[in-house]
Amino acid sequence: PAADAPLDLRVSALSRSSQSLLERTGAWPAVAARATAYQRMVIWEERQDPDGPDALVFDAAELGEPDLGHIGENLSIQAALTARAEAQGVVLLRAELATMEPTRDAMRVSLGDGREFRAGLVVGADGAESGVRRMARIDTRGWDYGQRAVVAHLASERPHGATARQRFLDTGPLALLPLADGRSSLVWSTLPEQAEELTRCPEDVFAERVTAASAGVLGRLVPTTARVSFPLRLLHARRYATDRVALVGDAAHAVHPLAGQGINLAFLDAAALVDVLGDALAAGDDPGELGVLRRYERWRKAEALPALALLDGLKRLFFGGNPLQSRLRQGALGLAQSSVTAKRLFMQRALGVAGELPASVRRPPS
Repeated sequence: PAADAPLDLRVSALSRSSQSLLERTGAWPAVAARATAYQRMVIWEERQDPDGPDALVFDAAELGEPDLGHIGENLSIQAALTARAEAQGVVLLRAELATMEPTRDAMRVSLGDGREFRAGLVVGADGAESGVRRMARIDTRGWDYGQRAVVAHLASERPHGATARQRFLDTGPLALLPLADGRSSLVWSTLPEQAEELTRCPEDVFAERVTAASAGVLGRLVPTTARVSFPLRLLHARRYATDRVALVGDAAHAVHPLAGQGINLAFLDAAALVDVLGDALAAGDDPGELGVLRRYERWRKAEALPALALLDGLKRLFFGGNPLQSRLRQGALGLAQSSVTAKRLFMQRALGVAGELPASVRRPPS
């Protein structure tokens, strides 16, 4: 997008590891030009005071870091990576995948415009409704959360202060993410019927409801964009690889947006796949063989499955108006706030500096 183009409605919280990967590809300057760093994160339960002692507060200064990450718009990230790929000589065919047919030593691929190719490896990076995954006959498991996320950009009475905020309501979490132009991005996960009301009601009514739902932490909130919603679900591919096919990102795993980890898991998938393929080529192995791709699958499943389980568990704990659930939520946040070890672990995980990291995000960019 042009520097003065309106910010895209869909944004993501980019971790430090994602930033490192984007730096190494050369895409980071274009992404950073339309992103904003955030130094603090405040998380509280509906019945807690956001400024009280039991609210969970993450501060970059506690880790000696300049920030906790960046809020970047999805279209800008995609455009920057596409531009860098083209600059490196990657040929973009820009056609729909029609069929995939395995042969002895390759995958025969046909496109919607009639062109055909032989590929030593097909990477499915085509989202939760992945056609590559379907054609490779890889089954999935998962479930619908019975929620929809309402997204919009909001102007606020008070400045966001480079702070990301999340309030856990009985009907789902409400997040306010700081944007580079001073506005905040709303991601409000709620019941489908409420999401329908929130996207259809008059702007002044919506402003009142979102201001109240956010406990007025930024004063009056007013929408400056359209309001749209999308369904939330968990999806996990039973396999991340078959012969000549590897899955990355939402094609392999789609998660609840409450922790903003979807894009970061996807980038780590891509980086890990590059590491594995690089090692295979250096050893003289065929990078499309199942034995090679299984190494990628084992690595990323070992990292992704605990993340999926944690996010799913948090969603279940922090959803519902049962008084016992509410007390558990408040207790969990208070306990995490009082534990230096727990806070550090959560922050390291959010920064993407925990676990077995691919070399491309572990080493500083050259």
